Amino acid sequence: MAFRITNQNGTFLVEGTINASTALNFQEHLESILNLQETLTIDIENVTEIDASGMHALRVLYDNAVTYNRPFYIIGTGCKEIYDDLKITKTA
Repeated sequence: MAFRITNQNGTFLVEGTINASTALNFQEHLESILNLQETLTIDIENVTEIDASGMHALRVLYDNAVTYNRPFYIIGTGCKEIYDDLKITKTA
């Protein structure tokens, strides 16, 4: 299954998979949103899979948000694991 992103009051709800087949489109779409908005909040509650490519896309989004000093949030089930991965990657 591909992914779908909908905007609900400034929070971008992601449904589906973020994997090798979809990660680049996911990243590009959210980068364009990050360039237009002060804050990017992604809700991954309905994401069924995030593979290494998906994590790479999230890391790129996170790094861009840090570079441009924009708040970046990931919420939903699994966000702690993503936070831990981003924190480890940033520290290394």
